[in-house]
Amino acid sequence: MKEHTSTKLKLLQVLKKEHTSTMREIMRHFSISEIAVRKHMNVLLREGFIDEEAVKQDIGRPYYVYTLTKKGHQTFPNHFEQLPVELLQDLEEVQGKEAVTRVLERRMHREINAFKEALRSEDFDGKMEEIARMQDENGYMVEFLKQEDGSYEMRNYHCPIINISSKYNEICANEKQTFSEVFPNSKVLAHTCITEGDHVCTWTISNPKDSK
Repeated sequence: MKEHTSTKLKLLQVLKKEHTSTMREIMRHFSISEIAVRKHMNVLLREGFIDEEAVKQDIGRPYYVYTLTKKGHQTFPNHFEQLPVELLQDLEEVQGKEAVTRVLERRMHREINAFKEALRSEDFDGKMEEIARMQDENGYMVEFLKQEDGSYEMRNYHCPIINISSKYNEICANEKQTFSEVFPNSKVLAHTCITEGDHVCTWTISNPKDSK
């Protein structure tokens, strides 16, 4: 049962990262047989965690692509549901938009301080690895890759505070400022954003030696 559960979880994780995948692309992530993987896929399809769509070809039979459904996305960590959004909306109604902005700024500074206190590495590569690990533990489903120029591309495949950040998009701006504070000598660029309809948040954080 444990093996079955972990296979299903891995399938969900693959589709979360890849957004859409064919069976051939999915099988690149597994060492077990395609028949075994399809059994788990069929269960996830039947239970409504993933969706299947036929893609027609000019020649030959159609092939299928797979994506997560809303139910599938909800299997990943989601720190805040509707209540915090409603509280911020109540605060905005009672004290104005500026009050919400100040609250979110306090959250940002608290997060900056938490990162700085937790960091142990002095060098850029070590700090980048630690930040990615902490964000992954916070539910952001992080991958990071060092580029040829020494910068890093960091990808967040999940937003655990999507309900709030979709309503108050200054959270995304605050996140950029957070990374800028943690990496004060680097250039921080945001390329894609889940709240804007992308399936992943993508950041580039430059090597401080190349940012002067």
